[in-house]
Amino acid sequence: MQHIQKIAIVGATGYGGLELLRLLHQHPQFNVTAVYNTSADNPTIDSVFPHLKGMYNLTLSSFDSRLIMQNNDAVFFATSSGVSKDLAQPFIEAKFPVIDLSGDFRLTASDYQHWYHKQPADPTLLQQAEYGLADFPTDDGINATYIANPGCYATATLLALAPLAQHDLLDPDNMIIDAKSGLSGAGKSLSTASHFINVNENFSMYKPNEHQHIPEIVQQLHKWQNSIKTIQFTTSLLPINRGIFISAYVKLTQDITPEAIHKLYTTTYANKSFIRVQALNELPNIKSVVGTNFTDIGLSYNPQTRYLTIVSVIDNMIKGAAGQAIQNLNLLAGLPDTTGLSLIAAYA
Repeated sequence: MQHIQKIAIVGATGYGGLELLRLLHQHPQFNVTAVYNTSADNPTIDSVFPHLKGMYNLTLSSFDSRLIMQNNDAVFFATSSGVSKDLAQPFIEAKFPVIDLSGDFRLTASDYQHWYHKQPADPTLLQQAEYGLADFPTDDGINATYIANPGCYATATLLALAPLAQHDLLDPDNMIIDAKSGLSGAGKSLSTASHFINVNENFSMYKPNEHQHIPEIVQQLHKWQNSIKTIQFTTSLLPINRGIFISAYVKLTQDITPEAIHKLYTTTYANKSFIRVQALNELPNIKSVVGTNFTDIGLSYNPQTRYLTIVSVIDNMIKGAAGQAIQNLNLLAGLPDTTGLSLIAAYA
């Protein structure tokens, strides 16, 4: 447990960094005192983003690990994949608190190279990072100083399946996860697929069986239920700004009533502040969670096919990124994990 107050953000100009700035502005303990980028430009943050005028009086500085550790208590890496792996070593060696929103420290070196198509961090550094699914903290995670924040699809999927996997109830040969995300999940980099004309009033599938969040989902499911070696996972793009909608279709290894399944979920999540299990056969929608750090989960069982449908929805920029990152830092600082994250959905 560490006293943490002064916060730095590396990669403050991306969607994740901007969401951190928005959420941390009203945090009762954490104060953003420095913002860094990986370019040579050093403008003020409000000159780049006018909506921050009057909120932050900060100048973007060039990255300097020594200054970050000298002047701050913790740092968020809100960088694209392939960046933090080359910046992390001084922080890991100094045991300086880092929450990394990128995928660089979520996987083994071989899995990272295969799925991200980049050179991985040194394996000795990877071994010192902890995967931080904040609603299931481990003793190692709370005591670790380098936390790999989970991906957005991984967060929504793992929370949908956790109660079943933790009780060895998932049939590993009968699991299909259909995952759908709003456009902000693709980041700020432009591509033909993200042009308004291609996204608006459209619906498309992308990266079938190739999405980089697949291995971290499998990695964590395998820890809970070691018979799980792979999953069938597809991703689609919704014509909305924010939100993830997971539809999971699974068969179970035991005969169990829908009521017993529902009780398993409500029991598992009884003390999890950010998980809301709906009444049986009531399925959540994205608008219920946009603007919040909540995960809403619904269950429906078909006795004819014996498939359980699980729906899990999150705000990909908050629970799937910046909100969970703050939740992880709250845990590291010994604060209630809800600190600064009591947010109501922007329903309209």
